[in-house]
Amino acid sequence: MSTKSKRSKELTKKQTLVMDLLKNNKVPLSAYDILDKLHNFGFRAPLQVYRALDKLIELGLVHRLETLNAFVACQHKNCESNYKKTTMFTICEMCGNVHEFVNTGLIKLVKFLENDGKFKTSRTVVEFKGVCSACTE
Repeated sequence: MSTKSKRSKELTKKQTLVMDLLKNNKVPLSAYDILDKLHNFGFRAPLQVYRALDKLIELGLVHRLETLNAFVACQHKNCESNYKKTTMFTICEMCGNVHEFVNTGLIKLVKFLENDGKFKTSRTVVEFKGVCSACTE
């Protein structure tokens, strides 16, 4: 069993609801979108959503898209904790689809910058906005 699967089994009911919602959505969701969609499942306040999201991010199961202030489920099986990870996203400005990339070249560049600049990063997130190939056809 993968580490990610083991972590998924440790989730509370509310964390599981948020995770399932994000996994089944094609586009990123804000905390308020999540609250609205899960209101009938016992979510009554934004704080409940943020607590679930914080734990899911800590476990490396969910990512926060900084430019959108929204959340997506991790698209990689062996995703590490977001706090030590270098991740790239493409975000389509037309359809809203997000694709996650883990690029070893970017990881090496961040490590080089940390060593050369004597600066320890907690996480590195790069977001590219544009139009996906499906929307340009």
